[in-house]
Amino acid sequence: MTTGGTAALQRPSREAAIHVRLLHGFELRCGGQQIQLPLSSQRLVAFLALHNRPLLRVYVAGSLWIDASEARSHANLRSALWRLRRSGHYVVDATPSHLSLSSGAEVDVHRVLALSRGLLRDPDTAGGLDHELTGDLLPDWYDDWLDVERERLRQLRLHALEAVAERLLAERRFGEAVEAGLAAVETDPLRESAHRLLVKVYLAEGNWGEALRQYRVFCSRLHDELGLRPSGQMEALVRPLGDVAVTAS
Repeated sequence: MTTGGTAALQRPSREAAIHVRLLHGFELRCGGQQIQLPLSSQRLVAFLALHNRPLLRVYVAGSLWIDASEARSHANLRSALWRLRRSGHYVVDATPSHLSLSSGAEVDVHRVLALSRGLLRDPDTAGGLDHELTGDLLPDWYDDWLDVERERLRQLRLHALEAVAERLLAERRFGEAVEAGLAAVETDPLRESAHRLLVKVYLAEGNWGEALRQYRVFCSRLHDELGLRPSGQMEALVRPLGDVAVTAS
């Protein structure tokens, strides 16, 4: 039915599966259909998805529009919610005081966090590296509230990758250990523990040239970007390679 020539809004559906992607960029899908949202509504969905619990409206408004007045931030929140409802799906559960992402919504970051925590508890569960252990959180967004979430995700994934690499090294599964180590180095090129793991793997499989190359790559980057030298742990690790290893840095 139409009124005054304008199509009536689609009746919202609680049954449609909701999927929120935050890694590599924002995407919202409901019932398999990609939903286009204005940036204000995207930010609201992402904020609720990352916190994963009911939040006070005043907290959401103040966090998302931190430079606006209280009245303006609440108006912006109402506008973002109104635009979101126009999608025709219950993406956000709203009460007069609280907001949360709709129960049952699937969020890719939640899967990565659960996977990383599981690998930290038991690295033996790694049956090959999951592609979800790579990828930046909303890389083209510059909101301050994302900084803590990005660092939390990055640190958890790095520790998970290193735990897996250590386990694979102990099992002499060198190829897979190198893969995990390289994924950690790619995530944080200045992380010595990740480079050290790679050197250990190369040494264990007898590839001294690769070990020396990895050591030199790390030393050069560390010096060029931070003006630092590697730790005593790293230098002790390559000492069997001879004086050329330590002096090369």
